[in-house]
Amino acid sequence: MARVLTENQEKFLSVLFEEANGDPFVAKKLAGYSDTTSTSVITNALKEEILEATHTYMARLAPKAAVAFGSALVDPTELGIRDKLSAAREVLDRIGIVKTEKMQVQASGGVILLPPKDPVVEDDD
Repeated sequence: MARVLTENQEKFLSVLFEEANGDPFVAKKLAGYSDTTSTSVITNALKEEILEATHTYMARLAPKAAVAFGSALVDPTELGIRDKLSAAREVLDRIGIVKTEKMQVQASGGVILLPPKDPVVEDDD
């Protein structure tokens, strides 16, 4: 069940990744909080909602990250392409689209090594 937020809290969340460009101090002002309201109090109260909004923001960046890989294929000499690909890779990793690595193991014939047998201990009854 979603928590009921105040009007200021909702506005804070809606501007945080847009007009405030990720800056909680700017978001606080845009949301209508007073200058005396502590930014840390706001962010602590909205911790879960901020994390959810961050995940959503990163998911919105995923298409741009994927397109960056495509543009590197079209023009690998593009200025700054390494940095662009590095940032794109980080975004995709963080939202769960990771490079798959496959390992192929082949065996033909060979020797199977077994652990040594435990010595038999006889009771002196």
